[in-house]
Amino acid sequence: DVQLQASGGGLVQAGGSLRLSCAASGFTFDDYAIGWFRQAPGKEREGVSCTSSSDGSTYYADSVKGRFTISSDNAKNTVYLQMNSLKPEDTAVYYCAADPSAGLLLLRLWVTSRYYGMDYWGKGTQVTVSS
Repeated sequence: DVQLQASGGGLVQAGGSLRLSCAASGFTFDDYAIGWFRQAPGKEREGVSCTSSSDGSTYYADSVKGRFTISSDNAKNTVYLQMNSLKPEDTAVYYCAADPSAGLLLLRLWVTSRYYGMDYWGKGTQVTVSS
């Protein structure tokens, strides 16, 4: 039974930092694309960042480049999203997702399109950034 458990959300002031964690169970990280989406009220879900567990390559949406950093610990089956310099527009529910197809096309689609066909999704964690 595959599960993705996201945690680490909360309330933070603008300019602050949070670190999200996504613990995966029921599969191993070998050759997976895993990462984060977010959805703000009234807006479409958008890909934030993803990584390939096989080669460690990372991808970011333009809106978070230079502020967010994704990393993974394959031994712990956990992926992290370090979010710095947070802005009110980062307020959203953040979702962890994973897919066994860690190809370049999927990784790029993750952060540049409205493609949501990843195999596994976790429940979201709320991030609220106050101004």
